[in-house]
Amino acid sequence: MADLLRSERRRAGGGTPGLLLEPLAGQDWGIWAADGNDGALGQALLDVLFSQTYIRLHVLDPELRVLRSGAPSAHEEAAESLLGRLFGEVCAFEEPERANACVREVLETGVPCIQQLFHLRPDTALGERRTLSMTALRLQARQGAREGERGPVLGVVVSMVDMTGQEKHRGREDILAAVRDNVGATLDIEATCRELVDTLVPAYADLGVVEVVDALLRGEAPQPGPLEQDVPLRRAAYKGRARPARRVGDVRTVVHGTPYQQALSDLRARIVPLTGELWADVDPEQARLIRAAGAHTLLVAPLILRGAVLGLVSLYRYGDSEPFTEQDIPVAEAVASRAALGIDNARRYVHEYTIVSALHRALLPQRQAEQPAVETEHLVLPGRDSGVWFDTIALPGARTALVIGEVTERGIHAATVMGQLRTVVQAFSALDLDPDELIARLYDTADLLAQERTQLPPSDPLYRRPLSATCMYAVYDPFSETCAVASAGHPAPLVIGPDGTADVADLPVGPLLGTADRGPVAEASLSLGEGSVLAFHSSALRSAAASASGALRQALAHPGRPLRDLCEAAADVLPDTPELRGAALLLARTQAMPADRYAAWELPYDKSAPATARRMVSERLAEWNLTGDTGEATELIVSELVTNAIRHGRPPLKLRLILDRGLTCEIWDGSTTVPHMKYAGVVDEGGRGLFIISQLATLWGTRYASEGKLVWSEQTLPQGRE
Repeated sequence: MADLLRSERRRAGGGTPGLLLEPLAGQDWGIWAADGNDGALGQALLDVLFSQTYIRLHVLDPELRVLRSGAPSAHEEAAESLLGRLFGEVCAFEEPERANACVREVLETGVPCIQQLFHLRPDTALGERRTLSMTALRLQARQGAREGERGPVLGVVVSMVDMTGQEKHRGREDILAAVRDNVGATLDIEATCRELVDTLVPAYADLGVVEVVDALLRGEAPQPGPLEQDVPLRRAAYKGRARPARRVGDVRTVVHGTPYQQALSDLRARIVPLTGELWADVDPEQARLIRAAGAHTLLVAPLILRGAVLGLVSLYRYGDSEPFTEQDIPVAEAVASRAALGIDNARRYVHEYTIVSALHRALLPQRQAEQPAVETEHLVLPGRDSGVWFDTIALPGARTALVIGEVTERGIHAATVMGQLRTVVQAFSALDLDPDELIARLYDTADLLAQERTQLPPSDPLYRRPLSATCMYAVYDPFSETCAVASAGHPAPLVIGPDGTADVADLPVGPLLGTADRGPVAEASLSLGEGSVLAFHSSALRSAAASASGALRQALAHPGRPLRDLCEAAADVLPDTPELRGAALLLARTQAMPADRYAAWELPYDKSAPATARRMVSERLAEWNLTGDTGEATELIVSELVTNAIRHGRPPLKLRLILDRGLTCEIWDGSTTVPHMKYAGVVDEGGRGLFIISQLATLWGTRYASEGKLVWSEQTLPQGRE
């Protein structure tokens, strides 16, 4: 048609008489009979145009008064009654000023207004809101104009096409597209429900409520429908101007006989006119609130996925909004289906997160063991899927191991690696290894775990995935008031002195666990004044701990306060950012070993040493009120340890008795000869010393120093004793 109109002059219908189209100036066209007689044919053409039932034509004069109008619909006024009336009054637009401005601009400029959409005022409070597509063209006379000139402006012709059905269909399609684009992007059930009501209200409904089966929020699998009447539903999202009947988070069970219960029973969406007494006899409070809000239509749809019921979506329209119709039921079903998919994906994530969180919690210390010279407290910031773990381990000799590590993976695989590393560290710590030696062995363990991944089937998610983790291992000795530290890729701790000054510890940090290229592990020794606080932290807090003027340092710069208060102060100053969620902080306040909890002697290196040791130990045990079987066993253990040191060691010879978690005996001599247990024969005079010790003590072992070794034993104290 465009090509036809752009030709200079053509005959419609070939060579037979017909219409003559002639381009005028601008975008206007003239229409005449091809034989020059435009009377009868022109009139016939006008009659056809004005009698179209689906196109409404108005011819307006320059004052925008109606000169001629098309055939009216059954509910409109007669065409004759419209003559002489203003255009804005005739059409009853919701925005008459905008419509008049559009037509007047056409009249003044000659630029057509093509297919502009306008809404009409509904006939009644709940009437249909009609949408018209309006096109306006300027009428200009041809006769009397010279070549290349235009005649006087005669008025405007306005055509209007009812687009109500098409616009409603497009609106429903737009809502479905918006739900597809905006709902289900997050793996969070409540966030998915909020996305749904935010998308539907007010674009599609005046009020929206989403309720989900309460068990879904804990990650439990949904049950096949129909839903039992006593299954609790939790309100997950609400949006609307009306006062809510329940707050978000409230739990209810659906009442029998209401549309909500019916939708959950037959699993079908339905439209419910909210007129009359509603269901006041079974749920009067809900009926009262609906009447108070002025809602006139309810569209309720169950959230269903593969036959399982996840919840319920309730949409309301009130006031002068159009009521829902049967055409809205497929929309509600599609919306509910999309939302159910997003909710179930979030539910699956919650289920996995619940497992991971339970496993993660099991990997953290369940109860901080009381230490005679170290007080510990920890803080874990709220967050999901954290790969941080930490531990406090009691070591022989009243020493304490402080451990913190982090796995770069997330999810169940991270929890698995955390469990493996924590178990290995605890096993190595029982060997009484120095921090550098323990970290070196941990590197070997990580290499072994990484090698095992290469042997998995290619379909396994961990196949050839690099293993990357950090770990820091520190041992505090309350007698020397020093802390030996070694790190595999973990940031150095923050040391807060007794005066409140805070500095990052100066220690070498090795590569990450799982790194192929690594050198020797270095160890640093930190001298700590009594009352100092060590702040071990996850990698996310590295910047906060390193900042000399940062809020974290200021929060921790009060070492005399209770550690729980310091943790709460740190939680208050740390921002709630995605990077810090799940971050961990382990605080340890160090003290010297109380003088009344230990005794140390230097023994003569001769045969009198065992008797001397027994006498001094007996006196100290009496002061500690440890006599009877415990005292006798301790004296025998000390006698055997000293005897072995005299026979197989070399001077100097020292004895230390420690009362902390148990009763510890330590014998230090200058030899590095490794003691080992033997089973003596019947006629052998010796060889039973360590065997006797192993029977009387709970634990025993050997620890090496720069010069010499230390053999220790630990006994469990009687019940009721520290």
